[in-house]
Amino acid sequence: MALSQSLDTTCNEQEVFERLLSLDGKAILELGCGKAKMTRLIATHGQGREITATEVDQIQHSQNLLINDLPNVRFMIAGSEAMPFDDASFDVIFMFKSLHHVPVSLMDQALAEVKRVLKPGGIAYISEPVFAGDFNEVLRLFHDEEEVRAAAYGAIQKAIADEDLSLLEELKFNTQLAFNSFEEFESTVINVTHSNHRLSAELLQRVKDQFSLNMEDGGAKFLLPLRVDLLQKEVA
Repeated sequence: MALSQSLDTTCNEQEVFERLLSLDGKAILELGCGKAKMTRLIATHGQGREITATEVDQIQHSQNLLINDLPNVRFMIAGSEAMPFDDASFDVIFMFKSLHHVPVSLMDQALAEVKRVLKPGGIAYISEPVFAGDFNEVLRLFHDEEEVRAAAYGAIQKAIADEDLSLLEELKFNTQLAFNSFEEFESTVINVTHSNHRLSAELLQRVKDQFSLNMEDGGAKFLLPLRVDLLQKEVA
């Protein structure tokens, strides 16, 4: 088991999962695909990758169904805690910053489902944002995720302790988020369809003021600290 606790490295998350995982020719499941940004990166690199991408937000799922240039991707509406898939269906499962969006009471069940639908020896790649950093200082003003992020990490640790899944590696690194303007941040973060953020004029101004601390020529840039847990299902 290799462990890394350093946050000194800043990189694109795709660099991380492509280095850690062998994805070509694999059956891949992405849980909570959102706008399918990461789905596209997985689908358009390498060869023979067959991806199933799920989402619980019906509005976003409807938009994903309009994507017509990813023939190796199947979009489905499904929650992580109740997957409509047979046992041992996938070689690799991705959860990109999505486990903390699962209701806390269902996180253990979601990881049990991950184990169920993984093939023996299959790998789950779970990335979660660390509750720290400048971007977090903006987000927490209207959407404080400290408790749910801690609960997600606790669920991962419980799955490992209960020997449901074994830990291959845990690593931490920074990724960069960039916004051309506060209006872009408001559109893509505050006004997401899966959450109902209703900000008063006063709170919106506080968020804008905090956001502006990171404004430079050309926009605002933030370092987002991430933790990745690479988990494996035991070979029967």
